[in-house]
Amino acid sequence: MLDTLMHSKKNIGFEDNSSGRFREMIQVLRQRDLLHGITPVKIRQILEDLGPTFVKFGQIMSMRPDFLPQEYCDELMKLQMSVKPLPFDEIKRIVEEEYHCHWHQVFSSISEDVLGSASIAQVHRAVLKSGERVVLKVQRPGIYEIMSQDIVLLKRAAKLLQVAGGKELIDFSLVLDEMWMIAKQEMDFLMEAGHLEEFRQMNASEPNIECPKVYHKLTTARILVMEFVDGVRIDDIKALHERGFDMDQLGRRLGENYVKQMVEDGYFHADPHPGNIWIRNGKIVWLDLGMMGRLSTADRAALRKAVFSLANHDTYEMKSAVLALGMPHGKINHTQLYEDIDLLMDKYHNMDFASLEMGVLTRQIMNVLKSHHIGIGPGLSMFARGVLTIEGVMRHCCPRVSFVEIFAKSLELNFRKNINWRAEWDKLKRDGYVLMKKTMLLPEQISDILKMTMSGQTKVNLELTGSEEPLRRIDQMINKLIICIISAALLLGSSIICTTQMTPKIMEIPLLGVFGYLAAMVLCGRLLWNILRGH
Repeated sequence: MLDTLMHSKKNIGFEDNSSGRFREMIQVLRQRDLLHGITPVKIRQILEDLGPTFVKFGQIMSMRPDFLPQEYCDELMKLQMSVKPLPFDEIKRIVEEEYHCHWHQVFSSISEDVLGSASIAQVHRAVLKSGERVVLKVQRPGIYEIMSQDIVLLKRAAKLLQVAGGKELIDFSLVLDEMWMIAKQEMDFLMEAGHLEEFRQMNASEPNIECPKVYHKLTTARILVMEFVDGVRIDDIKALHERGFDMDQLGRRLGENYVKQMVEDGYFHADPHPGNIWIRNGKIVWLDLGMMGRLSTADRAALRKAVFSLANHDTYEMKSAVLALGMPHGKINHTQLYEDIDLLMDKYHNMDFASLEMGVLTRQIMNVLKSHHIGIGPGLSMFARGVLTIEGVMRHCCPRVSFVEIFAKSLELNFRKNINWRAEWDKLKRDGYVLMKKTMLLPEQISDILKMTMSGQTKVNLELTGSEEPLRRIDQMINKLIICIISAALLLGSSIICTTQMTPKIMEIPLLGVFGYLAAMVLCGRLLWNILRGH
């Protein structure tokens, strides 16, 4: 397969300036012995070897259990974006290039120590001329061009693999487009600054939730300047205990705020790992808001319905919620979908909410969607990844706090909070009046239906859900019967023609009769072949 890729690269339009990078990819695949089997660990190692674009691709794929088996998603979640830091002189050069002045005119000092080095940016401490301590996030030079070139190569290689491997291979175009959209957002620091401000506004009423303040006058598309957060990571339990913090209380605040982000705001942190959650003065500070997820009002309503359906063991409502969450890519077998959801519901029939893992449930629902070829949007895939991650954080930091209980309680409170009892009473009165009017018309309508039925004017449209396979088999039987009748008619007609003196003739047999026999033989042969193959 690798040799096929190499020899076919010209046929799919690889330019000369991309061929070196393509050969590098092939070399990595050979070194990892891709031809002798694929494992989750091997895939993760290959992506790490191929560099930042592919690491980002793997991280996006880890959010998509509708594309990959869960064991691959779990392994890809281990991908880290730590890369070799840029030289400090390069950092200073980029700063001066962006600000069009010497860096000393903006900062009193910039620490040479690297706080973090990822594929897109590098982070340093700095001090402004005013004496304020800040964090300086500097974008790597040329990263946009590097990633865009890799995306092109990935798309072309995916097309070639599709041709070489057949139609059963996954079409990654959707995932690549999603990845490029997210990467472009993360490469635009003005957009990340906007995320920080939007997050701050949405959580302004939360006294225990913060995010870093942005210095907008110093922020550009390639440089982000934020306040320095002097705190403790959420997973540094020993340090938090030494400072007198109650981990259960912090865990409840964390869970309640993350649920609020998803259920009320529809705007949530898409990568809530411990490195992005810090504690400062007893407040939770969310860091690195470059990748944010969004849930539409319809998605949030469907999620609420799914949780309530699970609590009430209502398979029909759960099926409705599942269909509302996805986008079908073909005809749905509703009977089988109902059975699969009912089987899923049975697993949680006697389970206490305290022992339920929301991330596992979300993953199982997404597996049902996958098995029925129902796709999901980026918002829901980020939701699934976010829930899995935050549950892992809470199990490590505060195992006695149940995220799913917080989630269910928040949905109940949200439901009560959004009820306007006066409006509900007015609606009830209107519905009662309409029902009374329709009830008064019911005898007249029944009389009309009976009259139409007796006069032969009634028509009934009936759809038999789940009857596709029996109907297909009946259709095949009828087709075979038709072929048999046509073959018999051709044989009988040709035999009658042979008793006449019709011309022209072949070997004393009328030509039309010969054609009839041949056609009958072909149809009979096809019929026998289909019968032997079981079609």
